[in-house]
Amino acid sequence: MAAELSITAKGQITLKKSVLDHLGVSPGQKVDVRLLPNGRVELRPTSSKRDLSSVFGILKREGQRTVSIEEMQDAIEAGACGEP
Repeated sequence: MAAELSITAKGQITLKKSVLDHLGVSPGQKVDVRLLPNGRVELRPTSSKRDLSSVFGILKREGQRTVSIEEMQDAIEAGACGEP
């Protein structure tokens, strides 16, 4: 993938949505910038602090009912005791 970016009068650039999508970042998140030899630049999403809301719903499966914390705890305890 290639993207051409314009430099503003203030010396800033705006990354295109396709670049942000490729990096997996959204507004408010940070990106690490590394200056490499020969004028190259590397961008990486900052992974040290992610927004907690980004993980909500990732385990939801279509047609599967929601499980409560208590049910999860019961299943963990049953598994630890070898119960079916």
